[in-house]
Amino acid sequence: MLELRGVSTRYGPVQVLWNLSLTVREGELVCLLGGNASGKSTTMKTILGLVHPFRGEIAFRGQPIHRATPAQVVRAGIAPVLESRRIFPELTVYENLLMGAYTRADAAGIRQDIDRVYDRFPLLRQRRGQLGGTLSGGEQQMLAIARALLARPRMLIMDEPSMGLSPLYVERTFEIIQGLNREGIAILLVEQNANMALAIADRGYVLQTGRIVLSDTAQNLVNHPMMRKAYLEL
Repeated sequence: MLELRGVSTRYGPVQVLWNLSLTVREGELVCLLGGNASGKSTTMKTILGLVHPFRGEIAFRGQPIHRATPAQVVRAGIAPVLESRRIFPELTVYENLLMGAYTRADAAGIRQDIDRVYDRFPLLRQRRGQLGGTLSGGEQQMLAIARALLARPRMLIMDEPSMGLSPLYVERTFEIIQGLNREGIAILLVEQNANMALAIADRGYVLQTGRIVLSDTAQNLVNHPMMRKAYLEL
């Protein structure tokens, strides 16, 4: 479904990604692991068209997207759940959801999808007139996921969904991610929390200083000596 082939990305003269290749197949949940400054968020931004690679190619469902704009990427079927939620704090919950459907023009379908996310997240229905910025961190994460679903994505790319959440909301968020994947939505999960990510993923990649240094099934990564020493014994 998603394929990165030899992708290299830089900000001005500073190169961040080096010859990066990864794939996400239809219906898979794949995690991208790494510490701070490993290049995880840059990988996400490159896929989403926020920055463009100077070398390599990105294809989604067989179509090149490495020169696409973010709006074109969303229309193609990829929706982001951004680091630190990035909801619109001065818009209501309902208005935030509408922003998730900004690439769509089917008003009736949008209303139906809002009802569906309200059924999935009853709290958002209760808070639909409340300003997004007044929600707790966990509630904002639910809103960020719900907003992404309004794009009717074939794939979600989630950047550090556990960041800044209480342990209860971390567990709830990962349950939601698993549920969406079981419904057929492919997911690329960009995470520092290796234990949680590998517990629900099919496969994983490990980034260090912009390079893939490990890739395997989630179970094999859990048992890999390098993973256990660097990420799982914290």
